[in-house]
Amino acid sequence: MKNNGVMILDFGSQYTKLIARRIREENIYSEIFKHNISIDEVERLNPAAIILSGGPSSVFSNNALRIDPEILKYNKPILGICYGLQLLIHSYGGNVEEKNSGEYGLSKLNVDSSHDIFSNVPNKINTWMSHMDQVTKIPLNWRIVARSSNEIIAAVSNHDSSRIGLQFHPEVIHSEYGKVILRNFLINIANCSTGWNANNYVKDQILNIKNEVGNDKIITGVSGGVDSTVAAALIHKAVGNQSTAVLIDHGLMRKNEAKTCVSALKKGLDVNIHSFDESDIFLSKLEGIKDPEEKRKIIGNQFIKSFEKISKKFGDIDFLAQGTLYPDVIESGFGEGGKSQTIKSHHNVGGLPKDMNFKLIEPLRDLFKDEVRKVGVELGLPSELVQRHPFPGPGLGVRIIGRITKERIETLQEADKIFIDILHEDKLYNDIWQAFAVLIPIKTVGVMGDKRTYENLLALRAVTSVDGMTADWFKIPESTLAKVSNKIVNNVKNVNRVVYDITSKPPGTIEWE
Repeated sequence: MKNNGVMILDFGSQYTKLIARRIREENIYSEIFKHNISIDEVERLNPAAIILSGGPSSVFSNNALRIDPEILKYNKPILGICYGLQLLIHSYGGNVEEKNSGEYGLSKLNVDSSHDIFSNVPNKINTWMSHMDQVTKIPLNWRIVARSSNEIIAAVSNHDSSRIGLQFHPEVIHSEYGKVILRNFLINIANCSTGWNANNYVKDQILNIKNEVGNDKIITGVSGGVDSTVAAALIHKAVGNQSTAVLIDHGLMRKNEAKTCVSALKKGLDVNIHSFDESDIFLSKLEGIKDPEEKRKIIGNQFIKSFEKISKKFGDIDFLAQGTLYPDVIESGFGEGGKSQTIKSHHNVGGLPKDMNFKLIEPLRDLFKDEVRKVGVELGLPSELVQRHPFPGPGLGVRIIGRITKERIETLQEADKIFIDILHEDKLYNDIWQAFAVLIPIKTVGVMGDKRTYENLLALRAVTSVDGMTADWFKIPESTLAKVSNKIVNNVKNVNRVVYDITSKPPGTIEWE
């Protein structure tokens, strides 16, 4: 494991990714793996500690997710959370019982503050529970170190604190002192190194890229977004002119974006950026397609085909680099945990063809968005590039609900530009993590100049987030919303109604498709 990191074994919890986030916030490297990883692989990776996630299984069911029993003999600390706790108890000879009612949501705990896991934690705290089964008997030589107000066992430890179980979820923000409890395990009990940061990551990746690429050439796909920009800067720093940056205009970028991106990237990266207009072929492949998953996969496939065609202009190219992030991998159902549900296939993960000729270089694949920004700062990129709002690789293709046409693209480009320009004017842009407009395939009745209209509905979306895994809708002032709505309706052809999306993630996703 990198930098004396932590291995998280995923049993299907909706919070597994949050565990990884919380650990990295302590400058400790963490990575998610399949729950059934072998002891041989664990020993090869040599983590400082192991965390067993929660999950929907019951330890009693025939299809319950198990762990290689040899891992329980591993001489590094193990923390079990929720199902992970129950699995530890069950595996070491304690009792877990099925109950007709469980604990969900906030629960008050009485904790033993003398135990290292609760160091600097008050005797009474509120935590977040989500379980049905309950521990009713602990193994020999174990001790109970917390109970809920319902007298349910909420935390346990073996005699030397090398095995600890928590029935509650310290990784969610609703759990008081959750970060303290995790820090106690990571630092006080597991002695994890806290040296993992952007500077170290840059050094490691430069070395990895040099070793993998050797003397070969590499094409770096850029879009002007934060992820591809940072990836391009990192690769350029590693191999210099062996890398050629290419921006493919698929016809689904924001208004004038191809030109402005090329200009900004040349200035910001100090490398030669080449732009190619492939919009006709992308739009022809997308003609009549409504399903968002199909759109993403078509776009992902065509990106590779376009890169393969364009690469011939630069000689023999062996590698394709792209700005894939950890959330892209997880949401596409390709996470190491192996149990993650496909939320949506990101064009650069689930949309890639199996027979492509390139070998992929993805230097940011282990990072969350906020970590990518830190790497960008470490590389010396200008703030206007590093702090730019995320923009999806499929572009407006996933912001035009339903069929994609040139007319609908132009409509959305005009509306989106008005929205973003006004956010800049009102000095709100930097307070927002991501903002954009969505064209909805619904027409509504309106009245303009005393005449009836029957035109498109447009939605505005603006959210705050840290890493894109969760998000809350941004409270745009009414005066700004009114300004945006009036300007769009009065200036954008084919739109007569504007609405504002106030859905958080979860239950929604940030993008609509």
